[in-house]
Amino acid sequence: MSKHKEFWNKEYKTSEHLTLSTAPSEDLEKFTRFLEREYKREYLNGYARVLDLGCGNGRNLIYLAEQYAMRGVGYDISDVAIAEAIRASKDLPLEYEVRSIAEPLPQKDGSVTMVLDMMTSHFLKGEERKALKAEILRVLRPGGWFFFKSFLADEDLNVKRLLRENPADEENAYIHPKMGVYEYVWTEEALEEFFTPEFEIHKIHKSHKHLRRGKPGKRRTLSAYMQKF
Repeated sequence: MSKHKEFWNKEYKTSEHLTLSTAPSEDLEKFTRFLEREYKREYLNGYARVLDLGCGNGRNLIYLAEQYAMRGVGYDISDVAIAEAIRASKDLPLEYEVRSIAEPLPQKDGSVTMVLDMMTSHFLKGEERKALKAEILRVLRPGGWFFFKSFLADEDLNVKRLLRENPADEENAYIHPKMGVYEYVWTEEALEEFFTPEFEIHKIHKSHKHLRRGKPGKRRTLSAYMQKF
């Protein structure tokens, strides 16, 4: 069993390091409000298909299915998480599979309306991230949406410390001291350089610096609303 899978199976059983919610992500809710405001239900309806890369317990797919009747598929490396997602998604048009996102996606070309990558692909190394982007582009229909959320390096004291004390073999990457796994951290500039040749970035939201009396608190994140050309 990989370190990744072992860690997440343990987390879904014990919540030792993270608080794992069953409520939908507030960032995803904000994204759907943006889509409704700008495009009504053009991309949020019962004919739309969503792919969640790193779906965990299915909370975000469940939200999209219950609120907008969307159909979806979720992948996660943790079989414990997938079992929870299946139990929670009874009678909803959702499917789940234990699967690494480092593998090619089984979806047909242009068959997906929306892809979610929320705090997932930062575990991949450079060439794996490029391969995943190519797969996302392949399965997304023209004009389809990619909702991306990950850790942000800009002005984050936690990241500076992790990069200094636990560097990996790639720029802006480190080995997590508790999990023992590789993590990549984005800058806003790196994100724009990586995605803009194939996507239009409509919005980027960055979390606050989370300083408490001058000391770092929670890690910073960024969320990007991207549309395939």
